[in-house]
Amino acid sequence: MSALDAVRARHSWSKVTDDAPTREELLTLVTAAGRVADHSSLRPWRLIEMRGDDRLILGKAIAKAQGDKDPSSKPMRAPLLIAVVASLRKSGKVPRWEQEAVASGIAHTLSLLLDEAGWGVFWRTGEYTRSKAVAKAHGLHKDEELLGWLYVGGKPAGKKPGRRKSVDARAMLTRMPAKTKKKSTK
Repeated sequence: MSALDAVRARHSWSKVTDDAPTREELLTLVTAAGRVADHSSLRPWRLIEMRGDDRLILGKAIAKAQGDKDPSSKPMRAPLLIAVVASLRKSGKVPRWEQEAVASGIAHTLSLLLDEAGWGVFWRTGEYTRSKAVAKAHGLHKDEELLGWLYVGGKPAGKKPGRRKSVDARAMLTRMPAKTKKKSTK
């Protein structure tokens, strides 16, 4: 399958089975995802693998962030969650936003690789990704921000992935505006 075919075939799978890639399978895909464009090779990202009870800890942290007393069940919707962390580096050349873009690129590339390998993937975000309780549960440092989680599991037989409308490429790909002529003040 070509990269174009893989991208065209990608869908979000909000419901997955209890199957998940092994750590060894995941390491192979993370190594490949690490090839994303990265100005100055800062590697301003890291991933946190969550399985089993790790998801319960996250559910409690989300509940705390939302002011709920019962743990959130959201982390239990997939057997594997991969937290995507922007791990910001000091740099005079690479601004913060660009480093966050690299971490986002890792997440998207990894989601494509997981999908192409046959796994169902859904990238979940939310206002609680930036909460103190959730940051603490992930062991984030002061120079790190959580960008969300990739929920990963098996693709259910006979189920269809989430639908997404095709992009109108002609509307999204534009040209630079024509230069405006300066009026003479003479």
